[in-house]
Amino acid sequence: MARHDSRIWPECTKMIGLLCLVSSILLQHGASGQRVKVDQEVTSYPGQTVNLRCAFADPTGVQLSMVTWMYVPEPTQEPVNIAVFLPGNEPSYPSSPVKGRVSFVPSPPKVDSPSIQITDVRMTDEGKYACEFATYPGGNVRGTTQLVMLAKPENSASPVTVVAGTKPVTVASCKSANGQPAAEISWVTTANGNYTTKQQPGTDNTLTVISEYIMVPTPNDNGKEITCVVSHRTLVKPESFRMNLAVQFAPQVTIEGYDNNWYMGRTNVELTCKANANPPPITVQWKTMTGEIPSTVELSENVLKVQKVDESVNTTFVCEVNNKIGTTKEQFGILVREPPKNPSNAGVVAGAVICSLLLALLLVAALIAVLVTRRRRQQQGYRANGGSDMKTRIFGGGKKASKNGTNGGAGNGGGNNNGPIYVYNESSPIQALGEKNNHQLITMGGHPEVVSTTPTAQDILLSNELDDAEKRKFDEVDEAENYDHYNPSGPIHSLRSRRDPEMIGEYDDDMESQRDGSVISRTAVYV
Repeated sequence: MARHDSRIWPECTKMIGLLCLVSSILLQHGASGQRVKVDQEVTSYPGQTVNLRCAFADPTGVQLSMVTWMYVPEPTQEPVNIAVFLPGNEPSYPSSPVKGRVSFVPSPPKVDSPSIQITDVRMTDEGKYACEFATYPGGNVRGTTQLVMLAKPENSASPVTVVAGTKPVTVASCKSANGQPAAEISWVTTANGNYTTKQQPGTDNTLTVISEYIMVPTPNDNGKEITCVVSHRTLVKPESFRMNLAVQFAPQVTIEGYDNNWYMGRTNVELTCKANANPPPITVQWKTMTGEIPSTVELSENVLKVQKVDESVNTTFVCEVNNKIGTTKEQFGILVREPPKNPSNAGVVAGAVICSLLLALLLVAALIAVLVTRRRRQQQGYRANGGSDMKTRIFGGGKKASKNGTNGGAGNGGGNNNGPIYVYNESSPIQALGEKNNHQLITMGGHPEVVSTTPTAQDILLSNELDDAEKRKFDEVDEAENYDHYNPSGPIHSLRSRRDPEMIGEYDDDMESQRDGSVISRTAVYV
């Protein structure tokens, strides 16, 4: 085992030494590379001037013997020197694609910051540019800048006119020409298809991108919106191109206007031949299965008008439409029916009966309302003629007393009374004389007062029971007033009916009021 270990040890020692050497070299190169400061990427447009900066970060303890700028067009190609500077010498510019357009800035440059500029840059100037320092004792170190040339592309899109079919075809095309870098193209549509994209060289080291939308076109796809969207580094936002698909197809024909109620004698009915086509129809022609158009039919472009329906219209009509793509025929059969019977007037009669019943109900309701209103007014007016026990004779006031006995001047120191004359009856249930506007004239402590009353629902109900009895009592009083009677122990009253018109004038000024509130006759004899 010990002998085996002695054989392995020398090999391990060699491998460890090799790894240490490689690590030292890599660390030294990395540390040196980090000391060269350059821009990772610089962009420019054709015709502009571009600056490529370079600087040695910390030259302390390092001797910079030479600075060289190189152009590296492709990773597999050898670098090309474009600018060289040796301290103490003038800059030199070897032959290169940028000779005459490249220079140090400033010139002569500082050895630790040898930046350059390229004027009137071209699309072919795109690539990698390396700034390399020759140092002692570190050797050569470099930094690389990527020059990106931008070219704004010219974008366009258009639909492709196709004929409806069963095979996939290109229905729209979108192109982004002469751009740098290459543009990105996408599609937005409701049509059922997909797209392809290809890239090809453009002018002056640019790229052109072409995208096509492919689908199986149908008549329903005609007019559908499709949008091409182009995205590019030079654009602030994507550029969109909206368009409509153009699918051509033969006419699609339909016949409209028949309501399944063409009866004998019906007038002014028509059929319309409607066609959906792209391109538009060229001709529209009406025919019948027998080949003859009925004499009652008028043709006007796509409209077939029947002036009067008869047996000749009971046929099949054919509409034939033609365009550049093809010809389409559509037929429609007409069934002529018997004339309809006269409509029954049962509905009119029923309506009249219902209206009459409603009118009768309204009249009955109005009549009932009038009678009820009148009855209530009579009841209220008659009950208003009742009152408390009559302690005095109450007469209508003024020259012209009202018929219901309202006192118009009893409180005026006596006045002429033309109203009715009542005789006090102790046993009479009549408590008050007639009133107007719901006011009753009654005696309170020997003085007449007016008291406002308002009939209630109970008063109206009870009045029906009292009406007959009160009316009979008023009739008895009237009969007693139709003749004079003499009472030796009392005054002689000359009482006559208040209904006698001849007595009204005689007693017009006969009555006068007393201080105690009573009213007496001037001519009567009181015992």
